[in-house]
Amino acid sequence: MSRNVSRRRFLVESSRAAVGLALIPRMQIAPTFDVVIRGGVILDGTGGPAWQADVGVRGDTIADVGAIPKEAARRVIDATGLHVCPGFIDIHTHSDRSVLSCPTADSRVRQGVTTEVTGNCGSSAAPRFGLELTNGSKDADDDASVKADWTDVASYAERLEKARISVNHAILVGQGTLRRSVVGLADRPLTPDETKQLLRAVEEAMDQGAFGLSTGLEYTPGRWTPTDEIVEMARIVARSGGLYASHVRNEEATLLEAIHEALEIGRRSGVRVQVSHVKAAGRRNWPKQRPALGLIEAARAAGVDVRGDVYPYTAYATGLSIFLDDATLEGGADHYVKRLKDPENRARIRALVIARVASDPGDYDLVVISDVKTERNQGVVGKNLAEIAAAWKIEPVDALLRLLEEEEGSVSFIGHAMSPENVDTVLAHPLVMIGSDGSSRAPKGGAADKGSHPRSYGTFARVLARYVRERHVLDLSTAVKKMTSLPADQLGLADRGRIARGHKADLVVFDAEMVKDEATFDDPCRFASGISHVLVNGVSVVENGAHTGARPGRALRRPT
Repeated sequence: MSRNVSRRRFLVESSRAAVGLALIPRMQIAPTFDVVIRGGVILDGTGGPAWQADVGVRGDTIADVGAIPKEAARRVIDATGLHVCPGFIDIHTHSDRSVLSCPTADSRVRQGVTTEVTGNCGSSAAPRFGLELTNGSKDADDDASVKADWTDVASYAERLEKARISVNHAILVGQGTLRRSVVGLADRPLTPDETKQLLRAVEEAMDQGAFGLSTGLEYTPGRWTPTDEIVEMARIVARSGGLYASHVRNEEATLLEAIHEALEIGRRSGVRVQVSHVKAAGRRNWPKQRPALGLIEAARAAGVDVRGDVYPYTAYATGLSIFLDDATLEGGADHYVKRLKDPENRARIRALVIARVASDPGDYDLVVISDVKTERNQGVVGKNLAEIAAAWKIEPVDALLRLLEEEEGSVSFIGHAMSPENVDTVLAHPLVMIGSDGSSRAPKGGAADKGSHPRSYGTFARVLARYVRERHVLDLSTAVKKMTSLPADQLGLADRGRIARGHKADLVVFDAEMVKDEATFDDPCRFASGISHVLVNGVSVVENGAHTGARPGRALRRPT
């Protein structure tokens, strides 16, 4: 047979084979992922450079990161031109009760938050025992629409899961809550038996999965608590591998001494320390900001495991009673309202309040009322004390005291007290994470908070927009790290805060060129824009910028 005949036969047979193969139905690739996020630019949370890849999710877990064909997914999210990062972990929130009245946590997930840390500033929803259980507390952060049917950390975690929340929750136990439970709002040392009761409560909370202990040493009863008492509690937390988060004793005139105390508690107990919402409040105290960070750096270099958190605003929010002194506050709101009505006490209190406002925030026009208890004073919400005083034809200090008296101590305000340059400095510091100091809210219903600080709705989007894209205080990878892996490490969450195989599928898809905080002090309940998709435990909670109604969040327990 000639070579040409052989070649012709080969070509004929090959063409027949090709036709035959073409007639065989194409084999389908069985989907192996529940969700694949395709074509996005990955920011894995570690602070390293971004790269393009697909993320495959199976169940509640990231199963693969790389090139994944769309046929391998039951559902595809197209992230072309967008960034994909771990879900944001809000290391400092006050959603203990509000997430139960607003389980969809709209203000959080719409800005990419997938995990909240509650129980900060010494006040936590759990445990409830002793005097706290029998008497309650007008000074505690509360929500009348929520029935408190839990007693300890374990039953509170069960209550969260029964409510079916949209975000994960990690729980700190509040030192102030514990002390109120044991001795109420009394300015005195604990007896040996009371100390044992307090320490048992800390140990039980840690055994039930609490991530640590918080203090609010500027509030009652934290301000009456000696350092040694906190050290004893912190030693138990340290043995459990937990965290000590402190709203320090003073954030203004004696800021440096207050931070030194928090660091000393870390040195003596061995506990991991977090300085809450790092700031120097009041114009005359602004020069203390860099030395305060210097103390944290020095302690870290000396072996104290310390970090801080900050929110990206020059204003804080708290209660008007913060301006009152220890002697006035003892016993709680009922008692100090009676003291305000006594002429001799009022004169003394008045002089102390004048001095305190002069230090922080600096003047009465910087104190803007954000919430009151009664209908009679609703008209002052959104106005500063100087404006209120002018309308009432009295001095600003007397307007402050009158509001406290008429509202039985229940007055919230926003204090415009921090330097923009200091906020930049703290945000950029490598030991500082992002924490909103806000809570889970919605624009309507029981969770509406019309006079609130915009941080509940805008914190994380504001960092990405104002401090990364517009002002270049942070680069994008570093900002994401401060919102993801850094707080995950602080909590000891080994399976969240990073995009990696085996980690939980808490994920955010956003447009780095369009993301923006829309909430303002005049209109604080506006959702962030530019966050297109949010997954919590592998379930889509936000799609195309809208809440899906899904509630796959979990009450997290500290790893043991």
